[in-house]
Parts: sequence; structure tokens; C-alpha cells
Amino acid sequence: MASATSAVIFGFSFLFTKAALDSLDMFQLLGSRFLVAAIFMSALRVSKRINVEITSGKVKDLLLVAILQPILYFIFETIGVDLTSASESGILIALIPVAVAVFAAWILKERLTLWQWLSILASVGGVVLITLPRFQGGSGQLTGILALLGAVLAGALYQIFSKKASGTSSPVEVTYMMMWVGALFFSGLGIWKSVRTSGLPSYFSAFISPDTLLAILYLGILSSVVAFFCMNYALSRLTPSKSAVFINLTPVVSVLAGVLFRGESFAPIQLLGAVVVLLSVWGVGQNQESASSPP
Repeated sequence: MASATSAVIFGFSFLFTKAALDSLDMFQLLGSRFLVAAIFMSALRVSKRINVEITSGKVKDLLLVAILQPILYFIFETIGVDLTSASESGILIALIPVAVAVFAAWILKERLTLWQWLSILASVGGVVLITLPRFQGGSGQLTGILALLGAVLAGALYQIFSKKASGTSSPVEVTYMMMWVGALFFSGLGIWKSVRTSGLPSYFSAFISPDTLLAILYLGILSSVVAFFCMNYALSRLTPSKSAVFINLTPVVSVLAGVLFRGESFAPIQLLGAVVVLLSVWGVGQNQESASSPP
């Protein structure tokens, strides 16, 4: 349920990202998103709604997770999306569950059945079917493709090391560190860019619009705090391969959100892709208990 919830929230986040980017640049958006998330989690901590105890023994593992996600993942994804087509981006990002399965087998000694491997690969095929109607040839620029592969690598390793961090830190502590590291890094970049180009006031003036504020609140509280907490919670309870395949539910939700709220078209082949992804998620869950640990 936690994995599915994070996929649904991330799926709807594309609607709010499009709205926010009408008045913000990427680093303004990322900085404000994670700053809202960090302040929200700090308020919960001060009010004792959550318990966060980050000791010196936990910092190393938590920082590694935070560097992988959100910093490296969002940098690589932003560059990759900018230099390739939306379809190319969607297809390559869909490789994350495959990369997670490979790293989980190598680093965590996780075992998967042949059926689960086939289900993971089928989920990638489902994403290809979903994005195929929007494919326009794409630029195919090598830099963009390499950046997206960097995002795949960072996203996969985040899942692995979040799982490892769950041995000493709670999902709340992992999420708390991710939000604050992301806030400091991306806010710093955004402010630095504004000072160099149009002055510091321009960084804050873009947040006046109610639509922009609503988008930032959704992205900061739901798409950052709630969604990443759900992912970290799922990773503390499930094997990374089982949790990661839910990532490919995100394009299913984003396409449905576009149809329902933006009047976008929905081709029959996309429906087939959505069914394939849903069946793949079910397939990875089969025989999980016997495949999740080495003999």
C-alpha cells in the first residue's frame, strides 16, 4: 500500500510541476519544494508528531541516501529530460526496477525467481507501450541519454542504500535527512543563480501566484514528504526489487491524470501498457517470501 501510494502521488505530481514551471525555473522549483518539505517535517518534529534522532553513527548512511536521492537523481533527470524527448525519458527511467533487481542481487544477495525477473522486464515493456503514442523520434543526444542512465543508477542505488539504512534508522529519519539535504542544496543553487542573473528579489517574487503556491505545497508536502516516506517505509519492509517495480505505476497514473484533468488523449495501446504494468506489479509479488533471502 505504501509503494502504491507513493506511485499515485508521484503520478499526479506532473500536473503540479507543469503549473509551477510556468513561473519558476527548475532550481527555484526544486529548492522551494524541498524547503517546504524540510520545514514541514521540522514542524512535525518540534510538535513531537514524529521522532527524529540522527546520531553520529547514522549520519554516514543517511547522507549517502540523500546524495543519491534527491540530489544526484534530480540533477541527472533534469538534464536528461531537457536533452531528450519525453518518451525517451519515460522509457529510460522505467529501467530503474531492472537496475534495482541487479544491484539487490549483487549487493544485498537478494534472490528473484525467473517469473519475477520476467515481470520486472514486462513492466518496462508496459511503460514503452504507454509512451509510444507520444514518441516523436526524439533527439537521441548522447549527453541526455547518459544523464538519464545516471538518473537510473542514482535511483536504483537510492533504493538499495535506503534499505540498508533502514537497519539503523527509521523511515522518518531517512526522509528527514533527504528533505533537508535537498532543501539546502537546491535552494542554494537557485539563490546563487538568481543573484548572478536577475538579483535576489527575483527568486522570491515568483512565489506570489496562488497557483504556484498550491503546486509547491503539493510537491513539497505530498510529493516529497509523504511519497518519499512511503517509499522509505516500503523499503524497510519489502525487498528493493518488489518495491521498485511500483515506480512504473507512476506513468500509468500520470497518463490517467492527464486524461481526467487536462483532456489529453488516451490511445488503446496505452491502455494495454497500463494493464501490462499492473500485471507486472502483481507478478513481482508472487513467491516473494521464498525469493527475498538467500539460503
